[in-house]
Amino acid sequence: MTSTAARPPLNEDRVLNGALALADRIGIESLTIRRLAEELDVKPMSIYHYVPSKEAIIDGMVDRVFAEIDLPPADEAWTEAIRTRCLSARRVLNRHPWAAPLMESRTSPGPANLHHHEAVLACLRRGGLSWQLTAHAYAVLDSYIFGFAFEEATLPSFDEEGFAEQTRQIAEGFDTTLYPTLAAFAFEHVLQPGYAFGVSFEFGLDLIINGLARAAADGLD
Repeated sequence: MTSTAARPPLNEDRVLNGALALADRIGIESLTIRRLAEELDVKPMSIYHYVPSKEAIIDGMVDRVFAEIDLPPADEAWTEAIRTRCLSARRVLNRHPWAAPLMESRTSPGPANLHHHEAVLACLRRGGLSWQLTAHAYAVLDSYIFGFAFEEATLPSFDEEGFAEQTRQIAEGFDTTLYPTLAAFAFEHVLQPGYAFGVSFEFGLDLIINGLARAAADGLD
């Protein structure tokens, strides 16, 4: 145990930062007040003096994740600005792989959460998107970002060599007469040098943004 003299004082920031770091390491499902108290070297009841419940802790954690995402730069064209935000969101969600399913689920959003949504909506409206197209854009962009981040978080965590070996073992079990295209995809693409699942993110993002820009130019809703 850390000595009382050496232990930093407990406060809301320490609770939330500790919870964020712990969830990054063990996942949100394994995060409990008792486990957090052990991480902070305090008694469980001490935590409730600063944050009233586990739900409030999760609200604070999600707000900190939102605070890490770059806002769309106001001095860039809306398409470039929203692209900057989306690339940043993916990087942040990769740092916090537990967060994607929770980003839009909180019923008590914090200031960073609200500020982020305000900035994204303002960016889309600055591009001349109608309210309906703005709603479409926000839904499609975030579904893509959160979904891609969730899929990345659930992929086996191998280095490139380990991923290739695991893929090879799976692919060699295919019956190529039943699954010829799947086998060809594995051996002719996935197992080729330099393959990385993540490179598809920017390709898909640009398809979405370019499609939204065309819809806005055509006055579509």
